[in-house]
Amino acid sequence: MIRFLQTPGPIKKIVLSSILLIFCGAMVITLIPGGLGSNLNLGGPGQGVVAKVGDQDVTHTEVVRQAQVMLRQQFPRGNAMAGQLLPFFTSRAAEQLITQKALVVEAGRMGLRATDEDLRDELQHGLYAATLFPGGKFIGQEAYEGLLQNADLSVPQFEEGVKQDILVRKLRNLVAASASVDDPEVRQEFEKRNTKIKFQYAVISEADIRKGIHPTDAELKAFYERNKATYNNSIPEKRKVTYAIIDSSRIASNTQVTQSDLQSYYNQHQDEYRVPEQVNVRHILIKSPAPGADGKVDQKTDDAAKAKAEDILKQIKAGGNFADLAKKYSEDPGSAKNGGSLSWIGKGRTVPEFEKAAFSLPKGGTSDVVKSSYGYHIIHVDDKQEAHVKSLDEVKPQIEAVLRQQKAARAAEGEANAFVTQARTSGLDKAASAKGLQVTTTDFVSRTDSLPGIGNSPQFMEAAFAQTAKSAPDMIQIPQGFVIYQVLDIKPPATPTFDEIRSRVEEEFKNQRATELLGQKTQELADRAKAEHDLKKAAKELGATVKTSDLVDPNGQVPDIGSMTGPASAAFSLKEGEISGPINSGSNGAVLQVLEKQQPSDTDFAAKKDEVRDALLQQKQNELFGLFVTNLRQQMEKAGKIKINQEEMKGLSRTAEGE
Repeated sequence: MIRFLQTPGPIKKIVLSSILLIFCGAMVITLIPGGLGSNLNLGGPGQGVVAKVGDQDVTHTEVVRQAQVMLRQQFPRGNAMAGQLLPFFTSRAAEQLITQKALVVEAGRMGLRATDEDLRDELQHGLYAATLFPGGKFIGQEAYEGLLQNADLSVPQFEEGVKQDILVRKLRNLVAASASVDDPEVRQEFEKRNTKIKFQYAVISEADIRKGIHPTDAELKAFYERNKATYNNSIPEKRKVTYAIIDSSRIASNTQVTQSDLQSYYNQHQDEYRVPEQVNVRHILIKSPAPGADGKVDQKTDDAAKAKAEDILKQIKAGGNFADLAKKYSEDPGSAKNGGSLSWIGKGRTVPEFEKAAFSLPKGGTSDVVKSSYGYHIIHVDDKQEAHVKSLDEVKPQIEAVLRQQKAARAAEGEANAFVTQARTSGLDKAASAKGLQVTTTDFVSRTDSLPGIGNSPQFMEAAFAQTAKSAPDMIQIPQGFVIYQVLDIKPPATPTFDEIRSRVEEEFKNQRATELLGQKTQELADRAKAEHDLKKAAKELGATVKTSDLVDPNGQVPDIGSMTGPASAAFSLKEGEISGPINSGSNGAVLQVLEKQQPSDTDFAAKKDEVRDALLQQKQNELFGLFVTNLRQQMEKAGKIKINQEEMKGLSRTAEGE
């Protein structure tokens, strides 16, 4: 589909893979408002199909895949709790996919289409452009396919998904086109955003209130009894474990790799060490004009671009420095700052006209002006490299590392299997002693504890906490090697007595009481200030601190109050001299009185009117499309065009929990 497009030099596969990983949900999450529920109708879809939307299926496989993608987006570095959240993400994924299919079906019914040209434009200029076309150059078909393969996707799957996203966007644009914003709305929103106020405010600190709270034992015990349900099983399950470690690094350090091993591996993997013909090039690009609405290119502008390129070529031939001229004139932003350098490129990595000229030049050679679909290029070859196979000596270190790791892994696994067999026969201590390995026996530990030689290892803890007490020794692989372990004893989850958690109960009692008193005292402050029409006097009577703010806008921050976008935003609706109600800013309570209100000028409005109008229009469009999506779901479900397989929905949760 996109083989014909240009591609740059090498790019790190891991970065690309992580970006493409999110493709399943990226556009759907952007375009479809959240919180879409579903009346799960009975009947219809068969086994393996979670829902049928029109003539489209939402399969069990794609729901689980998208849930896992969403989970990795949320926890990119992993998380001990992530697996427990998979059922939640599975439910969300099912809802999103059903809604997306509904929108695709509706778009088709309305005659909307996503063409191959739409697809090409989206890949080159849309969400994936930075990944697939860094610097405007395609990464190449082979890299493209490999990238998708790493994300467990085929090219047809990916491109069909992108087409569906395009359809949803076209539908959204059609629905949202009726949204409009009038001048009074724009003015009102502008003033809301840009009005500034100055105020005095009285602050009561929760920390100060907390200092005066001294509960008795009777009060704490009563609090404990009232909240006993929250302490149930709050002491986690703990286990006593004994284990020995077979360290892969120790085995690897003693593993020998022979010349014969190296030669054999090299012979079998020679294709991996082939280096294609490459050229290290620089270029200067003068872009040609894009076709107009009639498909024609403005000839005058094109001639001017060509003339500019020819003039630069004359400067180069007259002794001008190519890199300096590239920095000055080139219209390829990705390479211009580097003196026009594209670094090493191989065949099949650039558009044909560029490739033909670059590979025909000698080292140090400079081309004439070369025309391509991008514009006019002047190409200079810094270096050339003929196609060849790297010698064994060149790749020996990397082969040796691979072979040593492979041999060590096999040896460690073999040693671990033999060890666990012996441990099951004669006991872990005797088996370890026979092999000269150290045995570690823990105290009672929880799932999150770090263990000597193992560290914080979710893999090991999952295994250890799944084993019954005094079961036969077992083994599990961890990054350091293999652990042969046995669970000696188990302490089940327990509810602590009052005495065991007295300090925690006291802390929670004080927190709750301080919050209650803060609310009461702040309310009393507001009532007194309003009754007496004097904030300072009321503050003095209640021991509150009075401060004065600077002029602040709705996005500002004020000490002891925090962001003005929070509860304090109520101040912007007050007139000068008015006193607010109680304002809770987390750890503080406050009451404020507006001293000055500064409205924005007509000049400011004229400068920002269009920006505000665009933001308001976008907001209205989102609201309108959100309403459309909700109504569409309801109508399609009512008409039986969305059919949910209840058994598959239940099965999704079971699968997620199992995984």
